[in-house]
Amino acid sequence: MAKATLMIDRSAIVARVDRRLFGAFVEHLGRCVYDGIYEPGHPAADGDGFRRDVVELVSELGTTTIRYPGGNFVSGYRWQDGVGPRDQRPVRRDLAWHSLETNQVGLDEFARWAKLTGSEIMMAVNLGTQGVLDALDLLEYANHPSGTQLSDQRARNGTTEPYGIRMWCLGNEMDGPWQIGAMSADDYGSLAARTAAAMRMAQSDLELVVCGSSSSSMPTFGHWERVVLEHTYEHVDYISCHAYYQERAGDLGSFLASSLDMEYFISTVSTVADEVKLAKNSSKTMKLSFDEWNIWYLDEHRESHEVSETEWPIAPRLLEDVYSVADAVVLGNLLITLLKHHDRVASASLAQLVNVIAPIMTEPGGPAWRQTTFFPFSTTSRMAKGSVIRPVITCDRYETALYGMADVVDAVATLADDGVASVFLVNRSVSEPATIVIDVRGLGVSRVSEAHLLHDDDPYAKNTLAEQDRVGLRPLHDVVLDDGTLTLTLPPVSWAAIGLAR
Repeated sequence: MAKATLMIDRSAIVARVDRRLFGAFVEHLGRCVYDGIYEPGHPAADGDGFRRDVVELVSELGTTTIRYPGGNFVSGYRWQDGVGPRDQRPVRRDLAWHSLETNQVGLDEFARWAKLTGSEIMMAVNLGTQGVLDALDLLEYANHPSGTQLSDQRARNGTTEPYGIRMWCLGNEMDGPWQIGAMSADDYGSLAARTAAAMRMAQSDLELVVCGSSSSSMPTFGHWERVVLEHTYEHVDYISCHAYYQERAGDLGSFLASSLDMEYFISTVSTVADEVKLAKNSSKTMKLSFDEWNIWYLDEHRESHEVSETEWPIAPRLLEDVYSVADAVVLGNLLITLLKHHDRVASASLAQLVNVIAPIMTEPGGPAWRQTTFFPFSTTSRMAKGSVIRPVITCDRYETALYGMADVVDAVATLADDGVASVFLVNRSVSEPATIVIDVRGLGVSRVSEAHLLHDDDPYAKNTLAEQDRVGLRPLHDVVLDDGTLTLTLPPVSWAAIGLAR
C-alpha cells in the first residue's frame, strides 16, 4: 500500500479562484454544434433549435467561458456567413475538417445559446485567411452599441444590445503546418500585434489572447513564444497553451502522470514570458490561457482516416472518443495542476464540450449523457471556491517510462471565504491503494461535509449509449477528520473530492 502525508497551510495561497478556469470550447467540428448543441426537430429542442437537455448538462458541468468558433475551423471562417436570415446563408467548405458548413449557427445564435447556459463567450478571430479589418468588423458587429453599419446590422438581425465580448483570441495554432494560413513566429507576431493594437483602438478594455505553441512537442516550442511575445507583449494579456494526452502502448503508469508534462509546459512558457518582460522592462506579468486541453486519442483518429479526403459531409462523426475511468482520473489530475498554477494560468478551456472529445455525448433524436470525464470537471467546478492552496506533499514515488519519477499522490485544496474547504486528490498507482494523512489544522474545519470518489475495478469502464450510467461518482467512505487530521484511503487509479466545513 502506498502512503502519503499532506500539509495544507492556509497561508500557502496560489491565487483566488477565477471561474474562467472552468471554461470549455465549442468548435464547428464534427457533431459539436450540429447534432450536438443544435438539433432542430429534436423533442428537447427550443425555438432556436438548441437541445435543452444539452443546456441542462452544460449548466450542471459548470462551464464558464466558452471559446468559439474554433479551433482550426476559425482560420477559414467568414463570420459574415453566419449572420442574417438563415435561408440566405451560404454553405461553405471547411478545409480544416473536410466538411460542409451550413452556417445555420453563427454568432447571434451562439450568443443566445451561451446566455441559456450562463456562459461568457471567448471569441476567436480569423488570422489565417483574414486579418486586421475583418477582426475590427467582427468586433464592431459584436460590441458596438448602435449607430454604425455593422452594429445596426446586428440590430436588424434581432439583437439590439451589444454582446459585450471581452476575451478575444488572435487566431488559432498559427505555428501548426496543418493550420490554414500557418505562419512563422515573426510573421504571426507582427500580424497579431497590429490586430491587437487596432482592436484596442476600437475598445480599450478588451482582453486579448495571442497564440502560443500548439503543444510542448512542437520543434519551435519556447522559441515561438519568445518571438511572438517580443512583437505583442504590450498589446496582449494572455498567451495560449494547448495540450492533449492519451495512453500509448498500454503504458497506463505514464498516462496517469500526464500532468507532469502540463507542469513542464506551464513552467517553460512562464519562464520565456518573464524573460521577455525583463528585456522590455515591462511592469506587466503575462498570464496563460490554457484554452485547449483534454484527453484525445489522436493517434487512433489519424490511423482511422475518419476525416474524408474525397467527400464533403455535413456534421460527420469525428473525434468522438469514448472515455474510460482512467481517462477521467487523468483529467481530474490535469484540473489539479491548473489550480496549482492558477497564479499564471488565469483561463482554461476544456476542448471540447459536446460529442467531439467531450464530456457530454448525444444521439440524434435520442438522449444526451455524461461521459466519465464529466464528473471530475463538474465536481471541481462546483467545489473549488475562494483561494487555491498548494499543499506540501510527501509520498511514495514510482517510475514512468515517459516522465521519470512521479509522485503516487497529487492534490490541491481551496478555501472559501465562508470557511468551507475542498481537497482534490488523485492516486496514480495502477495497482496499489494509497493511505493518505492530511494535516488540516490550519484550515479551521471540524467536519467532513461531502466526499466523492471516481473509481472502478475496471479502469477502462466507460459510459456508452447502451450503458449511459455505467460509471459515476460514488461516496468515499471511511474519511475521518479527528483533531485536525484527515485520514482516508484511495483505491488505485482514482480521483476524489472532499468537502470540509467548520
